Amino acid sequence: MPAISTAIVPDLYQAHVNPQWAKLLDLLEMNVEYDRCEGVELHVSDGRTILDFLSGYGVHNAGHNHPSIIAALHEELDRRGPAMLQSHVADTAGELASRLSKLAGGGLEKVFFCSSGSEGVEAAIKFSRARTGRTGLLSAHGAFHGLTCGALSLMSDPFWSKGFGPMLPGAEQVPFGDVAPLEAALATRKFAAFIVEPVQGEGGVILPPLGYLETAQALCRRYGSLLVADEVQTGMFRSGRFLASHHFSIVPDIVVIAKALSGGLVPVGAVLMTDSVYDAVYGSLKRSIVHTSTFSENGLAMRAGLATLDVLEEERLGDRAVEMGEYLRLRLRASLANCDVVKEVRGIGLMNGIEFQAPRKLDLRLYFEMFQKIHPAAFGQMLVRRMFRESHILTQISGNNFLVLKAAPPLLVTREQLDQYVDGVTAAAVGLGSSGALWTEALALARGVMNI
Repeated sequence: MPAISTAIVPDLYQAHVNPQWAKLLDLLEMNVEYDRCEGVELHVSDGRTILDFLSGYGVHNAGHNHPSIIAALHEELDRRGPAMLQSHVADTAGELASRLSKLAGGGLEKVFFCSSGSEGVEAAIKFSRARTGRTGLLSAHGAFHGLTCGALSLMSDPFWSKGFGPMLPGAEQVPFGDVAPLEAALATRKFAAFIVEPVQGEGGVILPPLGYLETAQALCRRYGSLLVADEVQTGMFRSGRFLASHHFSIVPDIVVIAKALSGGLVPVGAVLMTDSVYDAVYGSLKRSIVHTSTFSENGLAMRAGLATLDVLEEERLGDRAVEMGEYLRLRLRASLANCDVVKEVRGIGLMNGIEFQAPRKLDLRLYFEMFQKIHPAAFGQMLVRRMFRESHILTQISGNNFLVLKAAPPLLVTREQLDQYVDGVTAAAVGLGSSGALWTEALALARGVMNI
């Protein structure tokens, strides 16, 4: 087959994949060609080096293209072993499951492997229903659990589900962090599970109030619902601990992980569960295949997971997430203290967010309000574009809170790279709090978003 000219590849993407996405990247001036990605650095064909402070929304905890993970995958391919037989006992799956269970603790002795976080959430829905005999599903306002129909049913923002017809019946949401409505819902004894992110990522990097998750666990036990922790973004040492749940002394019945387990190279997700949950699903020989997935336990994905755990543990990247996260928050708070457009800096480990607000100056506040009327994400995307164009930083706003800018680099980030991020976001914040010219320029972006 003849090679396709690289000059026409972008046109092919727009013709056959997602032209609106390409238009948005063009508008944000982020539609660039990357030659090489290593660690935290993204090398652009025009000679620029971009620092990744998004990590693929939590995928690249071990950094981009870690050489040890690549070497392990090469070795797995070279040995030409059974990758996709689906009719044998996959030794590497057993090895990976054992390591995940040990790291997670809490009696999570069984693991179902899948290919994504959304698929893991779907499995958690089925497994919790099987274990409890109930069909109701309870989750939190502001949550993000994935874009399949079951996962969408757990999310309160209609933006994600609009136009796709009715979601699963019996799914309800309660405010994150508020015990009273949570207990009122669970007391009805109709919910199979309370499915919750220990720290809400797309909700704006929202940490739970002191004691909330522990109380949620106690209430689930009292009323017979399972506690399901969605650790797709928060797991794999992103928070400093293997699971963010470990910070809050909770022992979930089911844990969903994905994203960073892949090493950024081969998609893999895992649903960790107690024996009682497992037995409710796979309780007999007849039901041994009642829930499965085509790419579950495939050799390359399992090897990617094992190699990624090796890197995260051997390089002590959980400890590094704690150290670098504390340094980043201290630097951000000090540097942004006098920026009136910044409301708060918060986070845990290397999962951090900067929440913005309207400027105090009346004329600049009017610009801000105009942005909100044009499109609620316009202000945040203006920040994203400025950070990328002027400071060579790749970041993004939270999907359910457009005023929160993320700071979530790979866990091997250096202090110098963190300093570059702090300098970039400070320059952007200071400019937006003092210069009407910057807002005028950015209005073109906001109006352009409306046309996409």
